[in-house]
Amino acid sequence: MPQDENIAAVVSNAAQDIGTFIRTQREAAQVSVRQLAEKAGVSNPYLSQIERGLRKPSADVLNQIAKALRVSAEVLYIRAGILEPSENNQVRDVIITDPAITERQKQVLLEIYTSFCQQNELQQIEAAGIPSIEEPTTD
Repeated sequence: MPQDENIAAVVSNAAQDIGTFIRTQREAAQVSVRQLAEKAGVSNPYLSQIERGLRKPSADVLNQIAKALRVSAEVLYIRAGILEPSENNQVRDVIITDPAITERQKQVLLEIYTSFCQQNELQQIEAAGIPSIEEPTTD
């Protein structure tokens, strides 16, 4: 059946994409396959198969790998096709996957970025003349 072949091809491509991404992140973190497998709580051969695109990991395994690599599980879920990417996430994805900065630095950058986006949104609303919702005052 052609439809079954198409589905198999899509699953194979998703497995290849997530495997390549995990390998890239692992190499950027200068961690061996064995070290990452140990940190993620999976077997060395299984992780190797994921990286080569032979296996598509479950959401649980992706979460374990994300923790071990110190990247967002959401990024891995999107790469694996488990989650749909949301709009305006490119900056967030770059920050989260950057191995050159610590987790705390990533959090701070994301908080600053979010505050800038919220501030700009408020300015656009004010410029459009839409009244803002004010907190009720208690006298």
